[in-house]
Amino acid sequence: MRKIVYGFLFVCALSGCSQKEYIDDAEDNTPLIADVKIPRTVFNSTKKNQTLNKEELKHSIQTYLDSDEELDRASEPFEDNIYDGEKLSKSESKKLNRINKLIKENDESFSQYISNNTLPEGYQEETERISRYITASNEYIHELNKIIDKVSDGDFSKLNIGSLIEKNGVVNGKEQKKIEAFLDKENIQTIAFGREGTK
Repeated sequence: MRKIVYGFLFVCALSGCSQKEYIDDAEDNTPLIADVKIPRTVFNSTKKNQTLNKEELKHSIQTYLDSDEELDRASEPFEDNIYDGEKLSKSESKKLNRINKLIKENDESFSQYISNNTLPEGYQEETERISRYITASNEYIHELNKIIDKVSDGDFSKLNIGSLIEKNGVVNGKEQKKIEAFLDKENIQTIAFGREGTK
């Protein structure tokens, strides 16, 4: 996910480590803010106290991951501007706030869905891993944006990168590999993690 690359670049900048090998990974053809289309729907379920079958849960995981990826892509042009030190206009800020609201809704809905229902055998641990990873990833970029705002305003007094470093225990390549291995094993097709070719 690009947002993790950006986060790493920023933390490296604060700590003075080398960024050279990561710069090429962060560059791509991000669309202009004016061209951003905000997804209309995210994962949502009101199911409670039910036993989910495999096919239903697999579809739910796919919807959750696809929604997260679409929202991530929609937020990229805004994040690029923020990381470049540019201020967003009121309408751009409103659009980004809408995206962030949908990201939170997607995460909370999926978390409640898997907490309030009985999952098929063999799915509990990996489904919870997916939820933790995606939610932590989104919280990571949200906190990073707040830090960048403070730095842009010249306020270094209350910088706390500890919470960002803490989330690295959940958001890392090792955890992502476990998730992708599970997706492959269960044949769950998604556009997340750059897996368009598997869908």
